[in-house]
Amino acid sequence: MIRSGRHRHRRPLYGGRREVVLLSPVILTVLITGLAFATPREIAFSRLLPAAPALAATMWPVLPTILLGAFCLLVMIGLSLVYSDLGTPYTAAAIVAVTLAAAYASHLRLQREEMLFQVRLVADAAQKVLLRPLPRRIQDVEIESLYLAAQEQARIGGDFYEAADTPYGVRLLIGDVRGKGLPAVGAASAVINCFRENAYDQPDLRSIIHRLEASIVRYSLTTPASDQPEHFATALIAEIPYGGGQVRILNCGHPPPLLVRRGEIRVLESSMPSPPLNLATLLGDHYFVDTVAFGEGDQMLLYTDGVTETRDRDGTFFPLSDWMRQLGPAPPRELLDRLHRDLLHYSGGRLEDDIAALAVRCRNPPGTQRSG
Repeated sequence: MIRSGRHRHRRPLYGGRREVVLLSPVILTVLITGLAFATPREIAFSRLLPAAPALAATMWPVLPTILLGAFCLLVMIGLSLVYSDLGTPYTAAAIVAVTLAAAYASHLRLQREEMLFQVRLVADAAQKVLLRPLPRRIQDVEIESLYLAAQEQARIGGDFYEAADTPYGVRLLIGDVRGKGLPAVGAASAVINCFRENAYDQPDLRSIIHRLEASIVRYSLTTPASDQPEHFATALIAEIPYGGGQVRILNCGHPPPLLVRRGEIRVLESSMPSPPLNLATLLGDHYFVDTVAFGEGDQMLLYTDGVTETRDRDGTFFPLSDWMRQLGPAPPRELLDRLHRDLLHYSGGRLEDDIAALAVRCRNPPGTQRSG
């Protein structure tokens, strides 16, 4: 799925390949029939005819599966007219039995596919609520997003992001809930909804983080996880004031963003560590905000640890900083598209963790005031 920066990394079958797969039961039937007529009767290829309707059940509806079984039965009757001692009654009985079983299996498969389709509709709706499409531009700030699910059937996970146009500037959130499954999704939803509510009202980033901390603490108390004593999440909040020429960053245990300025790459490490969400009682609730120059043409890449922890066949982590230097200047959308392709190539097409990323570029010169 590719939608406003959301990507699915598996590729379905297209064109001729898909047609060949769908026609494979017919191809198998023709092949067995040809071999049965062309080879000595002692080999008895005709005994393989029940395999055709069995194969059809995995991809065909019920009626075509039954029709193919009937055709195989007619083929067997035709072979019996040529060879009288093929054991036709036994093979014919096997064709009938397998066809009936295949028809029932096809019926069950279609029911499960319909159920899976309905579940996916619900998951897609949940994704639109949890990870709704971000605006591609807020005032003079360009924003592009990327989400990659590690699992084939996954739609949502513990990685999250959000952007808000507030009176204080553009505020961004990206984070990662530790854990998997629905509990991680629920914790991520609690954090995102709290951010959406408080990003517009709280005057500074520390106030927002305190609210996020309280939200995930409440969620953890009311929804305990079975595989861990409590939820916790890394999170990073960035604030780009309108016309301020700077960005304020509060990093709670999250991977540091990368800043691209005039072709140079800078890792924006925190000057002082801040605790991840829901760990303030253990590590202290001291949060530190770093201020970095962020002017016209500057670009930031915010990402979850699934990016830097992507491994190749040798187990080597993806070298994100070196990759950014080799890539050179690129607009946000192109940057994330290239990151998407190169991560899949680097990992051999199999991701071990969900990935979320935001690419943000400033288009206004420093000192320009917000219009309106």
